[in-house]
Amino acid sequence: MTEQITPKTARRIALSAQGFGRTSPAAAGRKHVRDLVRKLGVVQIDSVNVVTRTHYLPGFSRLGDYPREALEAEAWGGRRNLFEYWGHEASLMPMELQPLLRWRMARAEAGEMWTGLSRFGRERRAYIDSVLKEIERRGPVTGADFNDAPRGAPGWWEWSDGKRALEWLFWAGLITTKTRRGFERVYDLTERALPDRIIGLPTPDEADAQRELVRIAGRALGVATAADLRDYFRLPLTDAKARVAELVEAGELTPVSVKGWRQPAYLAAGAKTPRKVAGAALLSPFDNLIWTRDRTERLFGTRVRLEIYTPAHKRTHGYYVLPFLEDEAITARVDLKADRQAGVLRVQAAWREPDTTSGTPERLVGELRRMAGWLVLDGVKVVGKGDLAEALENAL
Repeated sequence: MTEQITPKTARRIALSAQGFGRTSPAAAGRKHVRDLVRKLGVVQIDSVNVVTRTHYLPGFSRLGDYPREALEAEAWGGRRNLFEYWGHEASLMPMELQPLLRWRMARAEAGEMWTGLSRFGRERRAYIDSVLKEIERRGPVTGADFNDAPRGAPGWWEWSDGKRALEWLFWAGLITTKTRRGFERVYDLTERALPDRIIGLPTPDEADAQRELVRIAGRALGVATAADLRDYFRLPLTDAKARVAELVEAGELTPVSVKGWRQPAYLAAGAKTPRKVAGAALLSPFDNLIWTRDRTERLFGTRVRLEIYTPAHKRTHGYYVLPFLEDEAITARVDLKADRQAGVLRVQAAWREPDTTSGTPERLVGELRRMAGWLVLDGVKVVGKGDLAEALENAL
């Protein structure tokens, strides 16, 4: 018979697998960042900088106020251990995962990518090849080096042909990010940008690579549906279904039933079930724990939706909303903005969740103050609305 586990147990397994419930290191540095990204497998990159860019936030949620320079050194420094590619979305991943994504790069070169970019590749391949030769000759480049190229129609296709060529080459794995200046990518040939120890690794076949990606997803999720496992690295549906079945047959994923979940679930080999998970954390809206909205509802009974791209008058909770994880529950959410000119972390809205307790405002204030210090801001100021705003202001 399929083992049944309770929602509380599933939540504890998931939180432990994601690195919550541990004591923050006294002085987190590069090794802690490197180990965390290896545990998670993938960290999403996003350009929105209202609080800080999202790739810095999973570390803050799990390690405390670590130096952001540690992540920058791991991702874009001279002796880095992370690389950029399409993992979940645009992502940072451990360098050793690069061979596991080469099948995706090969498919991209064959045309499997965004529709418009795929069409550009078919129609302008000679131009793309000329850009590749220019990089080979010139060395590292940025999109600005090709600003004189013709531009497309307004909107996303307003990118210059040069920028589109760089994105096509990046997706195909022929070039990659060597470093970043500010937030601008600096591209170079993959064989020059990545260390020889990575370039020299053999390329696994698609099935083997996808199986390993599902293993990594399973370890990072702890307990998950097939859809959760597939979504972690955005695997093709048919491929993911086959890889999950193979790992079940091999005993690396154990089918389980979670009460209240509509779909069957799978428990990763070695997944830990702590007696409790304690701690407080502000979560990026792009955090691995909550980026799959259906999974967030299953785990926490909370409907979390990204409203950045929702017109302002239609937003329920705000623009850049961070859920507050209090022990094993999401108890609040806050719309935050780092006002660097005024030197404060502004709480533009604060909202209760069904699991809010009388102690939530004080614990949330503690994390907000810690975040303000981490962002080199002088303090926290509640300026907005929400049914938790008054209690939060009183706690401050």
